[in-house]
Amino acid sequence: MSLSQGRPYLAIPGPSVMPDAVLRAMHRASPNIYEGDLIDMTAGLIPDLQRVARTKGHVAIYIANGHGAWEAALANVIMPGDGVLVAATGRFGHGWGDIATGLGAEVEILDFGKQTPLDPGRVEDALRADKAHKIKAVLVTHVDTSTSILNDVAAVRTALDAARHPALLMADCIASLACDRFEMDAWGVDVMVAASQKGLMTPPGLSFVFFGDKAAEVRAGMERVSRYWDWRPRAQPEMFYQYFGGTAPTHHLFGLRAALDMIHEEGIEAVWARHDLLAQAIWAACEAWGQDGPLQLNVDTPACRSRAVTSLRIGAPHGSALRKWVQDKAGVTLGIGLGMAEPGDPAWHGFFRMGHMGHVNAHMVLGMLGAVEAGLSALEIPHGSGALEAATRVIAQA
Repeated sequence: MSLSQGRPYLAIPGPSVMPDAVLRAMHRASPNIYEGDLIDMTAGLIPDLQRVARTKGHVAIYIANGHGAWEAALANVIMPGDGVLVAATGRFGHGWGDIATGLGAEVEILDFGKQTPLDPGRVEDALRADKAHKIKAVLVTHVDTSTSILNDVAAVRTALDAARHPALLMADCIASLACDRFEMDAWGVDVMVAASQKGLMTPPGLSFVFFGDKAAEVRAGMERVSRYWDWRPRAQPEMFYQYFGGTAPTHHLFGLRAALDMIHEEGIEAVWARHDLLAQAIWAACEAWGQDGPLQLNVDTPACRSRAVTSLRIGAPHGSALRKWVQDKAGVTLGIGLGMAEPGDPAWHGFFRMGHMGHVNAHMVLGMLGAVEAGLSALEIPHGSGALEAATRVIAQA
């Protein structure tokens, strides 16, 4: 017998749960792409995206996933032979660095491992050592989705300023935007990349590059930029099709409009607070389970944990076994331990992740935690008691 009948719950760190309002907005006939409501609506998306990113800078929209945003951002400011410094705290930091390598950049990786945030002091040291200012950009993953590490982006700006280095500060907010607090302008970020399928609650397929005037000046000095990746016509279109380098992603735009309306109705400060409280409830449950068993939060320090995703260690084969039981028996899909071990390594089965980003509330989180506790018990995986009580106490504070 399975108890998974009914509406399934996707608790992976993206794509996140799509709100009914977003799905309804997308459920329509194809619109006219040459005139009418679509054109006016698209122009209105830009200031609302700026509000979420806390910036007065420019916005370019791409029909791409997050990897496309990585390449688009780099293609506008990096030439072959330029230096790029990557502060990596997981698979996705390394991934962005690999995109830079593919574009011909000379990439230096500062690898901080998979359990600790970046050290701004080491970043500053690397910048001070670059006397010739060969490094043109510093890449920082605000939240690495694989490890759930939350990095201090503002501290990297401080490191750049202390070293008096002119490199651009570029931040990956694909996992964190509209989940973890992010202040693009206040933190001195020159370029930020994001995507639609996580905190922005829209199906995968849209990505965004936000950039300030300093980055725009660097782009103006580039010898050439791919016609498709060039952010200038997208950020300052003379004709509607230039927003997207061709045909508009019509139905994604309607969905994004509905999602942004939901975010602004709630208020971005309230969105951050909601994610913070729900994350604390999850951590409280996990800490209780870990008191008498192998479950361990990947990141020890709460301030260094993302409010969008939680990466967990439980030891092989418990991670894969728990995910399978929870999905097959309870209808809840947890995230794989992406990037924590190689797929062929038996240790790969010792990790899993909980996604809690975007369209998520208390009963969704409590339901997920209840399913996990049932799985731990059914599989006879040792675990401490009182996890659900600890989570409900956190939520009761609201």
